[in-house]
Amino acid sequence: MNYAAIFLLLGSFVGLLIIGMPVAFSLGISALMTAYYVGVPLAMLAQAMVRGINSFSLLCIPFFILAGEIMSQGGISKQLIRFADVLVGRIRGGLAMINVVDSTFFGGISGSTVADISSLGSILIPMMVEKGYDRDYSVAITVATAAQAVLIPPSHNMVIYSLAAGGVSIGKLFLGGIIPGLTLGLALLIYTYVVAVKRNYPAEKPIPFKEALIITKNALLGILTAVIIMVGTVTGLYTATEAAAVAAVYAFFVAFIVYRTPISKLGGILMESLKTLSIVLGLIAASNAFGWMLAYLKVPALVTQALLSVSSNKYVILLIVNVLLVFLGCIMDMAPLIVIMTPILLPVVTSVGVDPVHFGVMMMLNLAIGLMTPPVGSALFVGCAVGKISMEELTKALLPFYVVLVAVLLLITYIPQITMFLPNLLMGN
Repeated sequence: MNYAAIFLLLGSFVGLLIIGMPVAFSLGISALMTAYYVGVPLAMLAQAMVRGINSFSLLCIPFFILAGEIMSQGGISKQLIRFADVLVGRIRGGLAMINVVDSTFFGGISGSTVADISSLGSILIPMMVEKGYDRDYSVAITVATAAQAVLIPPSHNMVIYSLAAGGVSIGKLFLGGIIPGLTLGLALLIYTYVVAVKRNYPAEKPIPFKEALIITKNALLGILTAVIIMVGTVTGLYTATEAAAVAAVYAFFVAFIVYRTPISKLGGILMESLKTLSIVLGLIAASNAFGWMLAYLKVPALVTQALLSVSSNKYVILLIVNVLLVFLGCIMDMAPLIVIMTPILLPVVTSVGVDPVHFGVMMMLNLAIGLMTPPVGSALFVGCAVGKISMEELTKALLPFYVVLVAVLLLITYIPQITMFLPNLLMGN
């Protein structure tokens, strides 16, 4: 085992991050330096990067991103907020509950925590503050509820995990995320109700029945985007890539024809989609080069051996893995962590009997928590910008939400049936 090369790979990567180098460049440069040190032909790293993004399955990611961006900027946010108001607005703390329910639906359309926070937060946070909710609480619940976006399908991060895990069924991953995502939503609803009673937050006015029917009809048109993707991938009528393409076309129709979004917004939507796609694919390419070096240096085998030497107990191993992923999520973004850590940790958890689909959902929630923890959580920064509060204020307000998120994570970890029930029922063991 070449420990010097492992130290160079990991040490240079951490060092580059500390001095402010972008994650993709840090991954690529550290892999390049280590390959040169151990005498690996650099062309092999280039091939690893190309293989990482030269995949038909990855084609669904740009379509998912485009569909989510269209729905984010195409009026769906306001429709979903009104629909959530119909469902839970009349309960005490109704506006906070609307925030939770809205994120449940919007996450199933955009698949992005950042899109969830920026799109819904810009509308809901001012409304909540105006109705008497504390600003820090309003921002905190907007950030916390966005964790559902990576669990409830479609999630392009689950597609990345599928590829990193060697081709785990995307349909099963999508199904596996539904009940955990809804469980998280329910837990947040219970917490928001308790807080609303304690702080005497108001309920919203009831919506007349006829108006409620119109609101429901308009909102369901947008929600149908997620249904199109799920039905196709689960039944096998079309692949995830084909489903994503159909969803993008449908999202365009709903946003620009039904909701009458000005066509002038299309240029901005395409530009934002392209920016997001370039970041994601750049990270995947660089992460694959880094992951190839990890495999070459036998780091996955070393980690497996080290963890199993601590304990062979399944529950202890899962706890250690959860702690490790939450910690890494605090200092790195989601996409590179999925590509890097999946080949390292998947052999560990499968050796103690954990299904790859179950582990994938666990990893999604772990890294979603990481997105909203300092020092580099992207969701945290977006929440501060949208809510106009400091990082310290938001982090303090998020503390009880961290407890809820971790409790749901442990529930999902130690009761695998929560994740595996739908995949096993609809797609077999």
